[in-house]
Amino acid sequence: MKKILIIEDDAVVLSMLKFKLTREDFIVETVKNAKLAYQKLNEFNPDLILTDIMMPFVSGLEFLNTYRNELKKDTPIIVLTSLGQEEIILQAFELGANDFIAKPFNPNEVIIRIKKALDIVHIIKAE
Repeated sequence: MKKILIIEDDAVVLSMLKFKLTREDFIVETVKNAKLAYQKLNEFNPDLILTDIMMPFVSGLEFLNTYRNELKKDTPIIVLTSLGQEEIILQAFELGANDFIAKPFNPNEVIIRIKKALDIVHIIKAE
């Protein structure tokens, strides 16, 4: 089973995503900010990270930059952001995001995008 780390400060969104993804047979760990995510990464090696952009302490963009450039990790990362934040979305892609999902979102779209990202990684690693 694939492991997913969700970094999201909105408790309702966090619990809904965990519920939906668990029903799809993913192993899901959640944290409410990027500071806690760094700690969680030491014990939980996710196959994919789903992160909000606007969070307290460390933004999703700062997390993405650190994860890609300092920790040198290539785990797929999907960012969640509000509509109308084109500059932030572009910056996320420049920092190494694999995909983005605009809020508000359909939970089924999130599941499909996660499965697609994981399938792409599986194909690349198989080559």
